Amino acid sequence: MNDAHRSGCPINLSLEVFGDKWSLLILRDMIFGGRRHFRELLTRSEEGISSNILADRLKMLLDEGMITKTDDPSHKQKAIYSLTEKAIELLPIMAHLGSWGRKWLAASEELSIRAQLLEEGGPPLWEKFMAELRVEHLGAPANDPAGPSVRETLQAAYEEVVARQAMERAGA
Repeated sequence: MNDAHRSGCPINLSLEVFGDKWSLLILRDMIFGGRRHFRELLTRSEEGISSNILADRLKMLLDEGMITKTDDPSHKQKAIYSLTEKAIELLPIMAHLGSWGRKWLAASEELSIRAQLLEEGGPPLWEKFMAELRVEHLGAPANDPAGPSVRETLQAAYEEVVARQAMERAGA
């Protein structure tokens, strides 16, 4: 066992990698929000991460092999962050976390619809989403399935709930 770790317990070791809330939220935003640039991760987070925390967590995720960083060919001062296989395989865990949060915590309807759909779709949907993430982040060959991507389906469900809630508020 490496002395740098508190113990060799797999749960402990996992939490040492992504146990702080910001690291998981950054990975969430990359997976579900398709955010790949620093500015997107900074400004489009529901939770309002600060730039120094974001920079620190991105560096830690890079060092842990959860993400990679490449120069953005469209802008020399920008970088593109990509998920690695190590991070993509967190998708089922995130689906379980979302399901647990929906069941036991006061989650909002609009922010839980994605978790509900992932729960209902189960492992087949998770596998499809992970395959799409591999195409997007790792350059894997696309299977070219018909219809919208999993992320597009989840986003459309979110937008539908938000629109319905707005209509309900307007009619109230």
